[in-house]
Amino acid sequence: MDAHSDDTEKRIDRFVHNKDETYFDPVLVDPAEELSLHRGLKARQISMITLGGSLGTGLIIGSGTALVRGGPLGLFFGYSFMGMVCYFVMISLGEMGAYLPHKKGFAGYATRYVDPAFGFALGWNYVFKYFIQTTNNVNAAGAVVQYWTLRVPIEVWMVIYIAAIFLINLMGIRVFGEFEFWFCSIKVVSLVGLILMGLIIDLGGNPKHDRIGFRYWNPPYGPLGDYLPQLNNIQLSHFLGFWSTLTTALFSYIGTELIGVTVGEAQNPRKTVPKAIRRMFFRILVFYVGGTFVISLLVPSNSSALFVASKSPAGAAASPFVVATTIAGIRVLNHVINAVVLIFVLSASNSDLYIGSRTLYGLAVERKAPQIFAKVNRYGVPWPSLLLNTLVCFLTFLNATSSSSVAFGWFANLIASFGAITWMCISYTHIAFMRALKAQGIDRNTLPYKAPFQPYASWFALIFTGIVLFFNGFSAFIPFVSSSFITSYIAIPIFLALWVGYKVYHRTTTIPASEADLFTGKREIDEEEERFLERERLKGPRSRLQQIWDAL
Repeated sequence: MDAHSDDTEKRIDRFVHNKDETYFDPVLVDPAEELSLHRGLKARQISMITLGGSLGTGLIIGSGTALVRGGPLGLFFGYSFMGMVCYFVMISLGEMGAYLPHKKGFAGYATRYVDPAFGFALGWNYVFKYFIQTTNNVNAAGAVVQYWTLRVPIEVWMVIYIAAIFLINLMGIRVFGEFEFWFCSIKVVSLVGLILMGLIIDLGGNPKHDRIGFRYWNPPYGPLGDYLPQLNNIQLSHFLGFWSTLTTALFSYIGTELIGVTVGEAQNPRKTVPKAIRRMFFRILVFYVGGTFVISLLVPSNSSALFVASKSPAGAAASPFVVATTIAGIRVLNHVINAVVLIFVLSASNSDLYIGSRTLYGLAVERKAPQIFAKVNRYGVPWPSLLLNTLVCFLTFLNATSSSSVAFGWFANLIASFGAITWMCISYTHIAFMRALKAQGIDRNTLPYKAPFQPYASWFALIFTGIVLFFNGFSAFIPFVSSSFITSYIAIPIFLALWVGYKVYHRTTTIPASEADLFTGKREIDEEEERFLERERLKGPRSRLQQIWDAL
């Protein structure tokens, strides 16, 4: 192990002193600490944010759409299958992030290992995605409150939410991290409680003393949904219903890749990132797969209360969990669940605003966005980037001219498309990263975190996500609906235009594996981590209570 470390140091020296023979670029080095993001996220915050940060509208509301279209079996299989794809993408990103936890996000990895044009297109694709996703969550938050009252215009609630998440992000990474830690803690505990509650209701622990079991998995409710019945082909309707759940599930899982953004502000990332990634499997299995399984037991797929297109009522009555308590005859609990849903949505929009601002900052640092967006305040907050992302949130006022469900559907299509492209780019970048390691003689066993099932996992995630993206908008053709078609596919030409445009204008070429930049900025990150560990050692041994707190 030591011999290999010495060999790696020699490779770094050769790389630094032979810049003309490589794709070395000083822009790849992170700015000085006082001019860049601060590493203020603690290990417990990283772990909890990774565990619950992206739990939001996709699972708590969007799963209702998947249940109606795919039926209980389609819902369960769709979320299980896309959960596996999500896990493959996250372990790939975790391997790159643990090796080089820089402050430019995963677009920076694409710039290093694939092509600067590829990194440019990925970065802006991700920025556009979070322009839409933050707006979508603000829209959902307004709908949630309307479950209680329609007297206050939804626009008023939207302004309040936007102001709240802006102020939380403006106060710095330590404040944001603490807010998200407690938000995510509430989300995790609440979701576990909802799953347990669902099992109790299903087994007869409800006011009606009705043992539901797998009743809703049988006809006429299931096991598969009858999607697009105008096709007059029941087998095709069942298959298309299942396939549509894949897109909904993809929308639900989008955001899990935030670990690739937080590494730039994480303390001791070589330890915290692998720990967070290893918990990803548990999170997917319990929260997403377990949550959708319980939903499939409690709610009939033909319930008119579920959130599908313009047929749903306002607010979080659209959440399958609220529908479940209403059907079971539990009158008060639906208001408690509605409050939990509100926390889910606010936390998700808070982390969305964080990710969008950091991604735009990373592009500016690499000179792929206007330099004003690289400015930070004394708390390490890229305030111009944060301000732009906040202003874009006011697109949510589109909801004033469309029902909240229609706006939700448009936003979900856009997010799924931008998100699918992001996952494909991460997977391909990891493939290029592994090729570079092999070409430059670096053993993956020496990395801080080695992703399992490689390279097959990355290839599988790349190909299958591409298939889901290609057929994302199939329902827009039956019959043809221009708005659905545009929102389902507009992300593809945008990404290609960014990629090809940058490539032609700057005349960039694909980086050979033997010349990919694996080292620039790594030594500075290593030294920064050593200083942090030394400061921790000087604090003395941790008490038992502190160790338990850190383990959270």
